[in-house]
Amino acid sequence: MQAVRLERRGDVAVLTIANPPVNAIGPGVVASLVSAIESFESDRSYTTLLIHCDGSTFVAGGDISSFDDPNFSAAPFNSTLARLEALDRPVVASLHGSVLGGGLELALACHWRVALPSTKLGMPEVKLGLLPGSLGTQRLPRVAGIKLALDMISTGRTIGAQAAKDAGIIDEVRDGLPLETGLAFAQELISRGDGVRRISALITPLDGIEADFFANAANDARTKKSFYPAAAAIVQAVQASTLPFKGGAAVEARLFEELRQSRESMALRHLFFAEREAAKVPGLAKDVKTRPITRIGIVGAGTMGGGIAMNFANAGIHTVLVETSQAALERGLGLVKGNYDASAAKGRLTAQQVSQRMTLLTGSLDYAALSDCDLVIEAVFENMALKKQICVRLGQVCKPGAIIATNTSTLDVDVLAQATGRAQDVVGMHFFSPANVMRLLEVVRGAQTTPEVLATVMQLARKIGKVAVVSGVCYGFIGNRMAEVYMREAEFLMMEGATPPAIDGAVEALGMAMGPCRMLDMAGIDVGAKTVIEYGLAGGLPPDPSYRAVVQQMFQLGRFGQKTGAGYYHYDGRKPVDDPETARIARTLADVHGIAQRSDIARQEIVERLLYPLINEGFKILEEGIAWRPGDIDVVWTAGYGFPDHKGGPMFMADALGLGVIADRMAHYASTRGNAYGYWTLSPLLASRARGNQQLTDAKAGRS
Repeated sequence: MQAVRLERRGDVAVLTIANPPVNAIGPGVVASLVSAIESFESDRSYTTLLIHCDGSTFVAGGDISSFDDPNFSAAPFNSTLARLEALDRPVVASLHGSVLGGGLELALACHWRVALPSTKLGMPEVKLGLLPGSLGTQRLPRVAGIKLALDMISTGRTIGAQAAKDAGIIDEVRDGLPLETGLAFAQELISRGDGVRRISALITPLDGIEADFFANAANDARTKKSFYPAAAAIVQAVQASTLPFKGGAAVEARLFEELRQSRESMALRHLFFAEREAAKVPGLAKDVKTRPITRIGIVGAGTMGGGIAMNFANAGIHTVLVETSQAALERGLGLVKGNYDASAAKGRLTAQQVSQRMTLLTGSLDYAALSDCDLVIEAVFENMALKKQICVRLGQVCKPGAIIATNTSTLDVDVLAQATGRAQDVVGMHFFSPANVMRLLEVVRGAQTTPEVLATVMQLARKIGKVAVVSGVCYGFIGNRMAEVYMREAEFLMMEGATPPAIDGAVEALGMAMGPCRMLDMAGIDVGAKTVIEYGLAGGLPPDPSYRAVVQQMFQLGRFGQKTGAGYYHYDGRKPVDDPETARIARTLADVHGIAQRSDIARQEIVERLLYPLINEGFKILEEGIAWRPGDIDVVWTAGYGFPDHKGGPMFMADALGLGVIADRMAHYASTRGNAYGYWTLSPLLASRARGNQQLTDAKAGRS
């Protein structure tokens, strides 16, 4: 099928783009556009050119994969748009679906624009660390004004068709089919005798723009979005729209190319593709049958269980919560209602939506309420004996074919699966707290999990808006297994004399949402300590009496973090304050375990000791086949642990740092700190790649 075709409809030339699934603009489409425009130019019997797209959407962006080509250039598409705009007969764009990025730039190069009411328009390039590179920063301000254009380009948000019409971005909003709507609009133009209108000929309006507007916007971009060079570049490019069009276009082209080659944009583009790859399960047939999911059961109505339930209620799925007491059940449902009410108070939900979602949630004290559920998730606290007991019960109560899932964050899914007596129906569904907010879902495939169970859960994850990553079974799966070594070094650093603010500050300066101490204080030190204790009971701890000694001591002292007002920090409300008591506890433990304290722990050492073992653990996870792709690990850490997306995740960051550098520093710490327990032993995969001066790539990296 041709990507672009030109057909006659009376005296209107219809240029149709057909490049499924989203009609993306790539080199082939651009070449075909040029050919179609040439045909239109040479045939003077046409009065109008109508551009529309097959399928469910207009052009929804450019071919992002081509941005990594060293020879990439936006010039061919930009010159095509200039040629389109320069035509001496009217050019109409008929818009529907998503009109994004290069699609909106294409529409703005046309003389007239008509859209269906459901159309969404936007320029989301900033989410890839870029700015619009095909004159979007120049044409949009000329029709929408500086403030709206800058807002749309800086945030990447979309607006609806009516808002776009009100802003002057489109000319008409009409119901109907895209082709027929566009043809009718074109015929009306012909009847009225309306001709061409070129946005490039307009002057960007400056009404209401203060003299210091751009200076303030640039300062905000540099201070509030310092990790993202695109933020300041977008301000500069939009400001350039006040220049003559040719001059502004040159500014945009220069800034776009600088951003395209930036490490930040490369990282964000890597994550864009990694999220899409994560949804593809190797060995899982595309036509594998999935099981219908119309009713969900959740055991445990605590913070996690209630948050999980909200995901399904939000998606319109009936959900029942089972608890052991009426008080616990009422408390859990009350927390859910409180969360919804808080969203309504902020204008994110209507009262009717809150009522509808609460109607989808019911509670029970009887496991029999789970007997007609298609999927049941146990979400009780992290205790193997308790979870096994529940899994035995679920194996007895759940109907044949029901999927049984565990929300465990660290425990052996295969052991829990065996307890049900139907291991083929069991899968791990590790939600992240708060479960109704966090994007990540680790889907843990057990040794006997059937393909249809795995496919069903991956499909369900998309329905509830989660980014799902498949993990194999091991302690902590992908995320928490790597977090364990991260927390281990944080505690050793504390015992050596580094304070929680210094430890957290070192990685937060790189862009981490929060450092390890703040993270565990928020999650609950009691939760972290119980996990370590369970790990020890399962025989997973190294024979090191100082291992995670701080969290265990904090637990014994009742310092559970934010919820008790004291953990690694003291809390003034939710504000963490450096607490001398933490230093005293760490110093006491250092004396007990013979750990020397020192005052010369530099920020770089903290960063290396926290992140390099974490990266090394990621390599081990790939070697063992726990994760299929390095990108899967990067998605887990950026979507679930606050790892900076502009670094691309820990595995992408490893390539940026250089695997040889990481190997050398791991060896340094092995010699200076000792390696009796293997904390600094290199993954063979990392060692081999470092020796060969190779980078880690997604091409079978875990199998090489």
